[in-house]
Amino acid sequence: QVQLVESGGGLVQAGDSLRLSCAASGSTSSVSLLAWFRQAPGKERDFVAAIRSADDTTYYADSVKGRFTISRGIAKDTVLLQMNSLNPEDTANYYCAASQTVSLRAIFYRHWGQGTQVTVSS
Repeated sequence: QVQLVESGGGLVQAGDSLRLSCAASGSTSSVSLLAWFRQAPGKERDFVAAIRSADDTTYYADSVKGRFTISRGIAKDTVLLQMNSLNPEDTANYYCAASQTVSLRAIFYRHWGQGTQVTVSS
């Protein structure tokens, strides 16, 4: 079992930056991909970014390329999501997720954090 705890959400203005953190614990050696998803009210949960355990290969949704950066934190089994040039369309609950397979589809992620809210005002 893998436990995930997110932190770093909040209320910011358009154009601001925010950094989210995800701390993983438990059977982390089984994790192939750590990812961020987001879900706005009334919408589906969408892929945002992911980082591969084996070689730190990163993946991004088109909507965040060039603005968001996923990376490993200094602390073991920590993943960061640096979000720059935020706009109101980025408002959502952001979830950290872990998968034993290399997939960007939410259905393949068995382990999820509780989520952290990001609100961007115009």
